[in-house]
Amino acid sequence: MDAKVEWKGRMSFDGTADSGFTVRMGALPDVGGDNDGFRPVELMLVGLAGCTAMDVISILKKMRQDVTGFEVRAHGERAGEHPRRFVHITLEYVLTGHNIDPAAAQKAIDLSATRYCSVQASLDPAIRVEHTLTIHDAAGE
Repeated sequence: MDAKVEWKGRMSFDGTADSGFTVRMGALPDVGGDNDGFRPVELMLVGLAGCTAMDVISILKKMRQDVTGFEVRAHGERAGEHPRRFVHITLEYVLTGHNIDPAAAQKAIDLSATRYCSVQASLDPAIRVEHTLTIHDAAGE
């Protein structure tokens, strides 16, 4: 896998990877940026949330769970001093569907965390990653 960033002026960069898609990264004006894109550290959280979300929805489909809506919200706590790395991340899984089995949902989350999510496996083991689960019944749909 290869990726690159290309400087677009001031503190703006376009990132690309093998998939061919482009994502803009930028900085706030107080550090010379134009506030025109994701911060690189935000992309880490988005990547982690996306990786585990893909795992979990795939596993839940195989378990024949009737999911009608799904979000993974990532909340990152960073150190106060530079390099301001993440020290704690909470992944909040919010499922909506019909008769979703909480045990099946928890198993899918656990499998993602311990076996499938390459982004989580690539994080420094000193970063505590916590998982929470909320299930909403979609009975009214």
